[in-house]
Amino acid sequence: MDTLIDLGGGFASALEPLSLIFALLGVLLGTVVGVLPGIGPISAIAILIPVSFGMEPVHGLILLCGIYYGSMYGGSITATLIKTPGEIASAVTAIEGYEMARRGRGKAALATAAIGSFLAGTLAIIGLTFLSPVLVKLANVFGSTEYFLLMATALLLASTMSSGSRAKALISIFIGLAVGLVGLDFQTGLPRQTFGMSLLSDGIDFTIFAMALFAIPEAIRNLALGRGAKDEIQSFGNDRWMTKQDWQRSSMPWARGSVLGFFIGILPGVGPSLASFMSYIMEKRISKRKDEFGKGAIEGVAGPEAANNAGVGGAMIPLFSLGIPGSATTALLLFVFTMYGLQPGPLIFRDDSGLIWTIIASMYIGNVALIILNLPLVGLFVKLLKMPKEILFSSILVLVGIGAYAIEFSLFGLMLLGIFGVIGYLMDKGEIPLAPSILALVLVPLLEDNFRRMLQISGGSFMPLLTRPVSLSIVILMVLGIVGPVIFRWWVRRRQLLADVSVG
Repeated sequence: MDTLIDLGGGFASALEPLSLIFALLGVLLGTVVGVLPGIGPISAIAILIPVSFGMEPVHGLILLCGIYYGSMYGGSITATLIKTPGEIASAVTAIEGYEMARRGRGKAALATAAIGSFLAGTLAIIGLTFLSPVLVKLANVFGSTEYFLLMATALLLASTMSSGSRAKALISIFIGLAVGLVGLDFQTGLPRQTFGMSLLSDGIDFTIFAMALFAIPEAIRNLALGRGAKDEIQSFGNDRWMTKQDWQRSSMPWARGSVLGFFIGILPGVGPSLASFMSYIMEKRISKRKDEFGKGAIEGVAGPEAANNAGVGGAMIPLFSLGIPGSATTALLLFVFTMYGLQPGPLIFRDDSGLIWTIIASMYIGNVALIILNLPLVGLFVKLLKMPKEILFSSILVLVGIGAYAIEFSLFGLMLLGIFGVIGYLMDKGEIPLAPSILALVLVPLLEDNFRRMLQISGGSFMPLLTRPVSLSIVILMVLGIVGPVIFRWWVRRRQLLADVSVG
């Protein structure tokens, strides 16, 4: 009951004209930021921190939080329309969303992304409102051992993200792992795979890698076709809204993605990026239409888009309740809190409860604003696809070039974009899936950090993998996931052989 009273007070403050303006401005800027490749919520929030100095703390935090969850949907727009993820968590949306757009289903893809984002975001904020204390205790059960196993499981499942050869999927994973190891060792400070170039000391930016692998091969392939490109993608730009079947196929992925994304978002240091990839893997594994994945399965858009938006709400729980950032963006928000003289953690709900509940209430309002803002614009976004393909794909190359340069305002970013663009094109020609590389690059720092921390804590022993209850459960599930399908296929073949012998 006290929670509802506090939330009511938060709504009273959040609905004041000035708070409302900043909430709406935040989600609008977030959508724009998500659309623009190379910017992302981290850069946008960093740019606006000096602007927020002169604001009231509640208004500044409402604005910056709005940018964070607004960018989650904005990134899906370019990922769907031009296969250029504007934000890390939207990279997986480019797989199915773009294929839907090519087949005249761009409206349906953007609509399921918008609706899924709204539903998942709302459910996540409800969870943030009522379940924070319980879920924080649950998240604390995860140590470095459990995190390492979680990342290893995600990598193991990455090979199932695409159809075709499992060996080619493993090649893709190793490419992502190799790129992720470029830069300074985070513990020793020694350079790794930098080839003596100081410019590589900070590693390879994820956005450059994702844009190079997704956008550039597609643009080159279609520009190389010339007039033939019109024949190949002639269904681009048809105006087909979500059908009854689309609603039926999207409903459960929305629900599953919301729950999965929320719980993954709670885990400190993980954030919504992993949630969207894991949701895609889950939807593909349980789908009855596996053959449609990679060709425009709407479940592959609905689930991940719900997951990454739910992950934002989940990431706010450790930030507000423990003062622990759940992602790089929430780490920046933590700095903003301290800049205002606030210290997130258990005491903030006692000492600054009015401010926290106003921010939570503004998230409800911002989530409604996002669906109102974006659903009517779906048709307008899809009209971009009616541009002549030579202009469209040339514009994509210009857009990703500007995005790569804007990350560090360096020509070196453009060079990396070109190098990885060629690698992506060769991978595409060799039918090596691109998505596992992206997931591997996301997981490398988390995997390595938690693996080394586990060994340091245990004195170099691997026993924590088997002695901690949660980690042992994960190990058992991993073994069953690897061995189970092999045993099942052997059993099926054996029964078929016995049946053939019996008939003979």
